Amino acid sequence: MGKVSSQQLEGNKNEDHIKLMISDLNKLLEQIKLGGGEKRIEKHHSKGKMTARERINYLVDKGSEIIEIGAFVGYGMYKEHGGCPAGGVVIVIGYVSGKQCIIVANDATVKAGAWFPITGKKNLRAQEISMENNLPIIYLVDSAGVYLPMQDEIFPDKEHFGRIFRNNAIMSSRGITQIAAIMGSCVAGGAYLPIMSDEALIVDKTGSVFLAGSYLVKAAIGEDIDNETLGGATTHCEISGVTDYKMPDDKSCLDKIKKIFDKIGDYEKAGFNRRKPSTPKKDAKEIYSYIPINNAKPYDVHEIIERLVDDSEFEEYKPTFGKTIVCGYARIDGWAVGIVANQREIVKNKKGEMQFGGVIYSDSADKAARFIMNCNQKKIPLVFLQDVTGFMVGSKSEHGGIIKDGAKLVNAVSNSVVPKITIIIGNSYGAGNYAMCGKAYDPRLIVAWPNAKVAVMGGAQAAKTLMQIQVASMKGKGEEVDDKKQQDILEKITAKYDEQTNAKYAAARLWVDAIIDPKDTRDWISMGIEAADHQPITQPFNVGVIQT
Repeated sequence: MGKVSSQQLEGNKNEDHIKLMISDLNKLLEQIKLGGGEKRIEKHHSKGKMTARERINYLVDKGSEIIEIGAFVGYGMYKEHGGCPAGGVVIVIGYVSGKQCIIVANDATVKAGAWFPITGKKNLRAQEISMENNLPIIYLVDSAGVYLPMQDEIFPDKEHFGRIFRNNAIMSSRGITQIAAIMGSCVAGGAYLPIMSDEALIVDKTGSVFLAGSYLVKAAIGEDIDNETLGGATTHCEISGVTDYKMPDDKSCLDKIKKIFDKIGDYEKAGFNRRKPSTPKKDAKEIYSYIPINNAKPYDVHEIIERLVDDSEFEEYKPTFGKTIVCGYARIDGWAVGIVANQREIVKNKKGEMQFGGVIYSDSADKAARFIMNCNQKKIPLVFLQDVTGFMVGSKSEHGGIIKDGAKLVNAVSNSVVPKITIIIGNSYGAGNYAMCGKAYDPRLIVAWPNAKVAVMGGAQAAKTLMQIQVASMKGKGEEVDDKKQQDILEKITAKYDEQTNAKYAAARLWVDAIIDPKDTRDWISMGIEAADHQPITQPFNVGVIQT
């Protein structure tokens, strides 16, 4: 047996590290999938109801691809309220009767499906995906409405609960199919969601919909009435006409949705180029060995790209210029894509000067902006592989116009009309997050690998800066601050900052749609482009005013 090289040894350590992270995430995900816990699931079943995840699994086509949006939403949040696993709602992109669609299912095992602030954000994200991609949407409604102890954070603002119904109306006007099934409670303002959908189904005896329940009706007008008579399936299918179909149980309700979807006509396509898919020649699982344990260590992003793209074929654009961003054309699962990737390897520019990996220089910003314009001209979807520490600083960069060139890149990303999909494969710091199509720049999907970190700057720099500010403040108040005290302050700040830059922290707040296993990256990109192909591009590409 040959001697193992230091490079192979480091690769093995990298692989072990990332696999351990994936294992930990999968264990956490299994816990999250229990929602409110096994006892509440059993109680749910005792009423003859399926759980949110069981409903989705029954509804989607067997053996078809499915991706979950926001599984880690709410993680570590609302501890004083008992937590909110997955934000109390399960959202997936999948296929029903052969049609790609988005499914939103309230998890009634979590606080009876009540809406926390993050629940509202997650539901709005589902509608945003539907509207951006002209994707049909299915709502499986089972919710007690707004979580009253936090009503001030979910009820009145622009991006709060009411925006859902505004979106219902906008989506309907655009011809986006919306089907709603009332499979449990549906109360107060929430009652408008299913009834503003194209068609509404209701499950007999378990589904109910009304503006005010029996207790509130009694308090408000003194009328004695039970919830079933007030707003059950018989009432709304035979008397009020509010709902369209009365179904005997959950499965028959879901079967009816499948039949409705089976009759939906085809959509006008955007026409993105696709040919027969092929797998990378280089094993995608080998990506693990290229992800360094230390996010500051350099590596060659070409090795990552060649394990993501079909046949490992990558046509690089301007390969000898602006080397800290790699741009080029490829195919992923058959789809033609333009890839914009940060290069973590320390390289030399055309003048022979060393350029640090992960930093955006003027030449790389200029190159990437031009490449993005080319992709818009050719109607090629963009894939961003983010591992960026920010733009280069210092007098040389400032005098060279780094802000001007950075603005070109931000302008091109902002005005891009082709779909953008962002994968955070390492660091995502500062303005680099923006330039490489962070959440604020409307990627159709944005996901992170388990090692990803999202913050205004790197942990070490941020912690030292914050420590210096705190120490100066303490000294200003006359406090003595020795070296040990400074070190204690630095450690506390570092621990807090590290927690806030973690991928789980970002996913909990929906800064990213998911944390994914790197080997699943191709699936997410392919599903994202297929969704985007539902929406023809009607707006011309125009970058507006740019400093030259």
